[in-house]
Amino acid sequence: MAPHAAPAATLVDSFGRTVRSLRLSVTDRCNLRCLYCMPGGRIAWLGRDLILSFEEIVKIVRLLARLGVREVRLTGGEPLLRQNLADLVGMLAAVDGIEHLALTTNGLLLAEMAGPLIRAGVRRFNVHVDSLDRETFERASRRSALGRVEEGLETLLRLGAVPVKINVVLMRGINDHEVLAFADLARRGPFKVRFIELMPIGDGERFEADRLVPGREVRARIEAAWPLVPAGRERPAAPARIFRFADGAGDIGFINPVTEPFCRSCDRIRLTADGMLRNCLFSRSETDLRTILRGPEGDADLEAAVRATVAAKGPGGCLDLAPFYEDRTARKMWQIGG
Repeated sequence: MAPHAAPAATLVDSFGRTVRSLRLSVTDRCNLRCLYCMPGGRIAWLGRDLILSFEEIVKIVRLLARLGVREVRLTGGEPLLRQNLADLVGMLAAVDGIEHLALTTNGLLLAEMAGPLIRAGVRRFNVHVDSLDRETFERASRRSALGRVEEGLETLLRLGAVPVKINVVLMRGINDHEVLAFADLARRGPFKVRFIELMPIGDGERFEADRLVPGREVRARIEAAWPLVPAGRERPAAPARIFRFADGAGDIGFINPVTEPFCRSCDRIRLTADGMLRNCLFSRSETDLRTILRGPEGDADLEAAVRATVAAKGPGGCLDLAPFYEDRTARKMWQIGG
């Protein structure tokens, strides 16, 4: 990573929250079709001319780093589908002030790409796995690909990229019978399992409200087998509440945006693959940075747009999710960046 540089200024919203983290989507494309996320049929992907170039991405990240952003997490779609992604990682790792580069992936291409990504500067990996059973995985993702994910995880372990975080979205009646299997995976290490509540931000099957498994229910199921001890959060703005197994065999985390919103401590903003800056997954608005980048405006205009966007951040999109269970017109997670 580039050496730490004190920010010339900071990005603070009207509720006093300081922006330190960027979720950076590099593509809207994905090689899975998870039930709750994407439709199973034909999808109109963004055209190449609409996607930010590496140079455009780095220009925005350089500005954000100067304004106090310290962490960049690469997302998608599936980020490993972006051609020459390791080159972008290397460019971002060289940005003065960026201290942490992380990546969230479905793992299908990790066996081939983990090495180049680690060498380029990725230090933390979150791998999305909704089932440890081949048939259930195929039902949940509409693809027979668990074997490839397992190869990717094995590659990360072989290369020493530990601990690896496993993200799990539970769907009642689909994969929630695997709660204890995932908990046992965390107990055996070196994986850190994070259960994420199903959110109404996908464009797949319209069953979010019915299939939601609240985090408190998941925790109760685990505690019936293995007592848990609260361990707070990894950092104040981290979304996951961590619990250690009482016998000391690892830990587990719960990200509960639906039933226990954590908006009050949010330090994140999001940049979509086509250059739209968003304050939240559930924002009803976004700021077009691509047009500024490609137009006659200068750096001062770009900074002004970023500052205005952050200043307009509301109390939190997770605080009122009811409209999203009916609204199918807003941009979806795979278009925004998970």
